[in-house]
Amino acid sequence: METSIPHSDGMEIEKNASLSSSSSSSMAILVVTMLLWSLISCPSSVYGIATGPFTPTDNILIDCGANAAPKVPDGRTYKTDQEASQLLDTKDDTQVSVSNVDLPTPLFLNAKVFPQEATYTFALKRPGFHWLRLYFYAIKDNKYDLQQSTFSVSANQYAILHNFKVANATIPVLKEYLINMNDPNFLLKFSPMKNSFAFVNAIEVVSVPDTLIVDTGSSLTPVNSISGLTQHGYQVVYRLNMGGPLITPVNDTLGRTWIPDTHYLKDKNFAKQASTLPSAVSYTDQMTPWIAPPTVYSSLIEMAVADDKTVNPNFNVTWQLEVDEAFDYLIRLHFCDIVSKTLNDLFFNVYICGKMAISQLDLSSLTGQLAVPYYKDIVVNASTLSNGLSVQIGPLSQGAGIKNAILNGLEVMKMSNAADSLDGEFSVDGSSSSSNKGAVAVVGFAMMFGAFVGLGAMVIRWKRRPQDWQRRNSFSSWLLPLHAGDSSSLSKSGGSQKHSSTLGLGRYFSLAELQEATKNFDSNAIIGVGGFGNVYLGTIDDGTQVAVKRGNPQSEQGITEFHTEIQMLSKLRHRHLVSLIGYCDENSEMILVYEYMSNGPFRDHLYGKELPSLSWKQRLEICIGAARGLHYLHTGTAQGIIHRDVKTTNILLDDAFVAKVADFGLSKDTPMGQNHVSTAVKGSFGYLDPEYFRRQQLTEKSDVYSFGVVLLESLCARPAINPRLPREQVSLAEWAMQWKRKGLLEKIIDPQLVGAIDAESMNKFAEAAEKCLAEYGVDRPSMGDVLWNLEHALQLQESSSVGKSEEAAAPVQPSPPAPTVTPPSDTNPPAPHPETNTGQTIEHSGTAIFAQFQGMD
Repeated sequence: METSIPHSDGMEIEKNASLSSSSSSSMAILVVTMLLWSLISCPSSVYGIATGPFTPTDNILIDCGANAAPKVPDGRTYKTDQEASQLLDTKDDTQVSVSNVDLPTPLFLNAKVFPQEATYTFALKRPGFHWLRLYFYAIKDNKYDLQQSTFSVSANQYAILHNFKVANATIPVLKEYLINMNDPNFLLKFSPMKNSFAFVNAIEVVSVPDTLIVDTGSSLTPVNSISGLTQHGYQVVYRLNMGGPLITPVNDTLGRTWIPDTHYLKDKNFAKQASTLPSAVSYTDQMTPWIAPPTVYSSLIEMAVADDKTVNPNFNVTWQLEVDEAFDYLIRLHFCDIVSKTLNDLFFNVYICGKMAISQLDLSSLTGQLAVPYYKDIVVNASTLSNGLSVQIGPLSQGAGIKNAILNGLEVMKMSNAADSLDGEFSVDGSSSSSNKGAVAVVGFAMMFGAFVGLGAMVIRWKRRPQDWQRRNSFSSWLLPLHAGDSSSLSKSGGSQKHSSTLGLGRYFSLAELQEATKNFDSNAIIGVGGFGNVYLGTIDDGTQVAVKRGNPQSEQGITEFHTEIQMLSKLRHRHLVSLIGYCDENSEMILVYEYMSNGPFRDHLYGKELPSLSWKQRLEICIGAARGLHYLHTGTAQGIIHRDVKTTNILLDDAFVAKVADFGLSKDTPMGQNHVSTAVKGSFGYLDPEYFRRQQLTEKSDVYSFGVVLLESLCARPAINPRLPREQVSLAEWAMQWKRKGLLEKIIDPQLVGAIDAESMNKFAEAAEKCLAEYGVDRPSMGDVLWNLEHALQLQESSSVGKSEEAAAPVQPSPPAPTVTPPSDTNPPAPHPETNTGQTIEHSGTAIFAQFQGMD
């Protein structure tokens, strides 16, 4: 029996749970051990075919906590703990070790533990990009259990690990980064969380060739040239060898590991392997083996079915990869035509996340001959990654040449964000990535004028709409040019799947499709009602559930909100905003189709429904997710968007309890150069900003006020307004703040949280809510500041949980019996934290060798 184990960085490894015999099991372990020895080996001098050997100028190797130098197969020399002591600055440190444990390398047998902040300072001989590799294995001795540690790591200005915790004590972890180190001194800092500690088993800092990362590439959306790639730090997430074998560091030109692509192919029946001898690959002066070794370019995946009868021929071969959707990624695609018989016979397209990345790729015109390597760097924006990362190759629908497409290799590297972080939203000094709004403005400035022109034309056309517009076939035929520039394809079910790429409205549904999906808009399928009309639960294609919002043409409020939502959703895409799947504008219908949020509104899990109570950690994570969504609304576009109706019913939860902000019918753009919108007061009682109500000036801080009420609902589990209560308790905001000022807020929290919530975490959370509810907007924090405080509250709660676990594990002296206390009910398990690795795996793109050999018989 095989079980699929998810990787925290998106990898998926298959683990064989039943080996046929003890001998076959021993053989599998032996093979795994031997190959992992090779995997982690990075020779100090490796051979590049066309360029000679590459000898790294900086080659700093430390076996942390070791008293004697380890013996590794490649003969590299590591500094012992004593030899590296002059590089370390800390007030307190401890060595721990383990023996009689079957580990793939002795580098995991020792560790350096830091109860307080610790900094390694490395003097570099040469600036430029360097590999930074960190080894972690959770050793447990009499004093320390390293699995209980929680800490952050920074590398110069880069925050590379945030609240890192080893999830599985039996699995070693290897993190690999590519950092541009331009300072003569490289500082590697370990910062333990409060009441915790940090540790590391081994450190490697090794130079790479200057040509490995160039400054320019191409962006996916919009398709354009992009520069500044050398200004980022990178974490290696995937490095795949298409159609070929595992490539270990010993066999790579720069000590890298390339794993086979088999586990990531979406449909193996559409893919066919092809290969030639590595010696057949011809490098040029501009394309050296340091980019990728000949073993990568001498194998590939091509289309197994390449004829006109192929279903959906534009997307024949697909690789699906899981990634952290909060970051941008550098995608490096490797090509080498080893299958064509003649030049100018292979033309194909490459798609990333369903969008055209390379159109009509003609390798012959780029390389001038067959079997010559070529690579392309594509930058993928985080807003594109709503369903993970997919890479697809397919032939041209028309034209000369054979119908085929190829890919030899794929590298996926996470890019540091505006805060120079590779793990989380905050920089080394604790500021948010969004605090630098200038970067967002620069990116959005080029698109701003086009957006203004489009929206302006839409408003003009709306004012000049014909009298009989409702009797026409489509409101979009005069309001929005939805059908211009569409691309169409055929779904597996045979249904229509027209897309509107220009406005981001996604798939075009016919009315008949949506009638079938909702059983002719059956009243039993209604899952929501609003001023726009009803929301139905529908099923499309192969059983995918969707939410179908059907506008009521007789409702002026519904029409207005519907058009507003179209405008907003056409430019918004974020992990914590409900995604638009498509639309229908047939006849007089106004229908939008969204992803279905199976766990419904946040409010239903707080009160009013007989649902299991959410834990405090779950509530914090939901609030953090909603805050991220609102933060993106305020800062993710050139103008900024104000939601205007933030409340717990507009925060929806998916099947993993990930929060997503919904309902943009009342939203407003902030005019350029202004910080408010003068508009009639709209919103929901109990959440309405009093300053907005008085002055009729809407600002981002109006959303902040409403979110403060949401925070109190999360803590107290009661409605924002309850007219049945005594007068002083009707408004949750006023009532809770009275208790907060008395220092007795814990008296009115949800009874289900009593005894389960850390006092410091609650105080930090309540402090955030109080700041949100300030009388004047100028005194309220930004959503970025709110997000920071909520993250801090979550850290405090997790630190408390770690401390309690350690206390529970420690021996205690007998004490008199205490009265029995029944703990609060919490039958609903916490939702997985996005940074938690629940899988049993080694965290390195090269270590999928376990998948190759653990299933050996």
